[in-house]
Amino acid sequence: MKSNPVFKIVALVIAFFVFIYFFIFYFFEDHSTKQNTLSAQEKQDGWVLLFDGETTNGWHMFSKPNMKPAWKAINGELTTSTNDTLGTHGDIVTDGVYENFELVFDWKIAREGNSGVFINVQDDTSYIATWATGPEYQLLDNPNMQAGYLDGGKKGAGALYGLAPLKTSVEPNPAGEWNNSRIMQVNGKINFWLNGIMTCEEQIGSDRWKGLVAGSKAAVFPDFSKSTKGHIGLQDWAKGVSFKNIKIRIIQ
Repeated sequence: MKSNPVFKIVALVIAFFVFIYFFIFYFFEDHSTKQNTLSAQEKQDGWVLLFDGETTNGWHMFSKPNMKPAWKAINGELTTSTNDTLGTHGDIVTDGVYENFELVFDWKIAREGNSGVFINVQDDTSYIATWATGPEYQLLDNPNMQAGYLDGGKKGAGALYGLAPLKTSVEPNPAGEWNNSRIMQVNGKINFWLNGIMTCEEQIGSDRWKGLVAGSKAAVFPDFSKSTKGHIGLQDWAKGVSFKNIKIRIIQ
């Protein structure tokens, strides 16, 4: 029996559209989810990557730029763990300094993990640590902290650590799962977001700010939050933490 030419044409047409579908799916859908990259629109809007996904370029140990940190670029993540004995443990900071900016990043933390992102850090050997000068965006595995640690929300994930409770209550995703965070600072006014929800809105240098600092452990550091320009720091504190898609936009 001879095959029907109409069926052949239909089969070729179907095969052609299947090919087009998978071509579009691969080159647009799959590639659009690539990590640690910027879209054409993001580049046009002025975004810059602070982590290339492959190296720790652009970061150095706080006050010790020549020391090898325990932080590593692994599988597209900027990560550190207390189990890693290679390199020196400690906070890392950006090579650059920033004043008016919008910073976004994804993070996940180990069970019972505790970390943070600092802004306005003064990278100077005269300061004991990043937290002696820079306010902190807290990163935490909330559910697995010891009783009372959250301190009424002042130390929960997304909080302005130790200074003020969350503006809006929100829980981070569980340990080992990714969260998205955003920090904006304009003329000393800072805003934090956790997974799309605003958690902090404060003005550095205001009377309220001075009161918050005076009532906190930061009060013992005379230069804490005295500057609204500095390095961005990542804290190496407990258990382990990972970051990806770290990008910043300067606000003119």
